[in-house]
Amino acid sequence: MHDWPSAFFVTGTDTGIGKTVVSAILTKALNASYWKPIQAGLEEETDTEFVRRTTGFSDSQIIPERYRLNTPMSPHAAADIDDVKISMDDFEVPNYSTDHLVVEGAGGLLVPMNSQDMIIDLISYLDFPVVLVASSTLGTLNHTLLSIEALRRREISIMGVVLNGPRHQSNRETIQDYGDVGILAEINTIDPLNAETLQETFNNNF
Repeated sequence: MHDWPSAFFVTGTDTGIGKTVVSAILTKALNASYWKPIQAGLEEETDTEFVRRTTGFSDSQIIPERYRLNTPMSPHAAADIDDVKISMDDFEVPNYSTDHLVVEGAGGLLVPMNSQDMIIDLISYLDFPVVLVASSTLGTLNHTLLSIEALRRREISIMGVVLNGPRHQSNRETIQDYGDVGILAEINTIDPLNAETLQETFNNNF
C-alpha cells in the first residue's frame, strides 16, 4: 500500500493518456475529493462529470472547475476562443472535507495555459507532488522520460508512474531504471467503468 499524501496532481505524458480514469480510480479508492482546475471542451461528458458518474460521489466531493472552456483544445487556445484570460492568480487550493484531494491537469506538462504559463507551472504553483500517467506501449519511453526530466528540472516531486495499457515488462523496467522512478501501477482497459470496477482496479494493481 502506498502512502498517499493529502493532495496530489495527476498529469500525463499526453492528452487522452488515461489521466481521468486514473483520477477516478484514486478518487474512489481513497474516498477523496476531485478537482480539475481547467476543463477545455464542454459538448461531451466532461472529466468532472465522468468522475462524478463513475465514482458515484456526491457534489460535496466533486469540486467545480475554475475554468470551463467550450472548445476541446489546449487551454490557451480554448481561452482565446472564449475571450477568457487564464491567470495563475485565479488558482487557489479549494476547501475539501475529505482526507485526500486528487487534482487533474489538462493535457501534458508543457501545454500552455496563457502566453507565459504552462500546466507544469500550475503544478509548481500549487506545490503538489505528481502522479504521472503514461502509455505502456511503443513510444512511451521518450514521452515518459522527457516528462520526468521536465518535472525534475522544476524540482517537482514525482510520486511515481502509472502505466496504462497492455503490460510491457521491458518498457516498465526501462522507465523505472532510466527515470529513477517507481511504477505505482499497471492498468489495462476497465469495462464496465463504475464504482465497483474502479475499486477493484485499485485493489488489484496499486
